[in-house]
Amino acid sequence: MVTIEYDPSFERAVEKIRDAGLKERVKKHIIKIIEHPEIGKPMRFSRKGTREVYVSPYRLSYMFFENDQKIVFLDLYHKDEQ
Repeated sequence: MVTIEYDPSFERAVEKIRDAGLKERVKKHIIKIIEHPEIGKPMRFSRKGTREVYVSPYRLSYMFFENDQKIVFLDLYHKDEQ
């Protein structure tokens, strides 16, 4: 069983979303990540160890700890704010 945690910045970003359709897409991607944690693109350099999934026009950033079977959702940010 995978343990799920949410970073406070991730929770704030999701709360700010006004568009119901976008919020639903984010929820669907979260469910996909929980089912298949290695689905996201592995990041490099300063963000090594994290993975990202593109939810147009946002990026959902998370970490998957394989040994602990734990997923930590880090942030949801606009593509242009990298």
